Amino acid sequence: MEVTVSSILLSLAMAGLVTCAWKAANWVWFRPKQIEKCLRDQGFKGNAYRFLYGDYKEFASAIKEAKSKPMDANDNDIAPRVLPFHQYFVNLHGTNHYAWLGPTPRLNITDPKLIKEILFNIEDFQKPETNPLTKLLLTGIVAYEGEKWATHRYLVNQAFHQEKLKLMMPAMYSSCCEMITKWEVLVSTKGSCELDVWPDLCDLTSDVISRTAFGSDYDEGRQIFQLRKEQTDIVMPQLRSIYIPGWRQV
Repeated sequence: MEVTVSSILLSLAMAGLVTCAWKAANWVWFRPKQIEKCLRDQGFKGNAYRFLYGDYKEFASAIKEAKSKPMDANDNDIAPRVLPFHQYFVNLHGTNHYAWLGPTPRLNITDPKLIKEILFNIEDFQKPETNPLTKLLLTGIVAYEGEKWATHRYLVNQAFHQEKLKLMMPAMYSSCCEMITKWEVLVSTKGSCELDVWPDLCDLTSDVISRTAFGSDYDEGRQIFQLRKEQTDIVMPQLRSIYIPGWRQV
């Protein structure tokens, strides 16, 4: 009797291991290759799927190359700097293409007609699962699905109505004037100077948000924005790495 029970338990354990092994193999190889074939059959181009990593190396190298050299001050094309990986894949595979975020493909669509079709069929086009740490930085309409997404989209559309944007202009004007005045003081004091505008532009964005959304200036909420920046600096390196479910609990 004991032998029979042991045999049954051993069989169940082996069946469980085989099931887990199959699900893992399906997740990291068989399903991505099947999706890749479907995408190619529909006319989309992209790199061949590579085990587990996908296109992460191309993402990292494109970002590193873009940040390794300064932008041309006379060039208004900022896409290669802001979205270097997107520009890289557009040049390689065209405007409508797919890229691999690990074993998950991301389909990039730039055709306005197709984008409109996607937005009108939100139940059929779901956002892919991402690293759970993303929720520490992005929530709201960016992450929501279905009816919740539709509700927030309606609210956002109302907030960015032309008449409401006009009411925000005085606050935006005040923020810009304060930043320019700060630069003028630096120039008048030193005669001429080289200025890194990036920190001031970040503060300008935060100040405009504070004035238009909360009715206060950036200085009053500086600590909140600073903590948000520190949180972003911690989370972003993790988002650029491969996400393996359960690995962060090991």
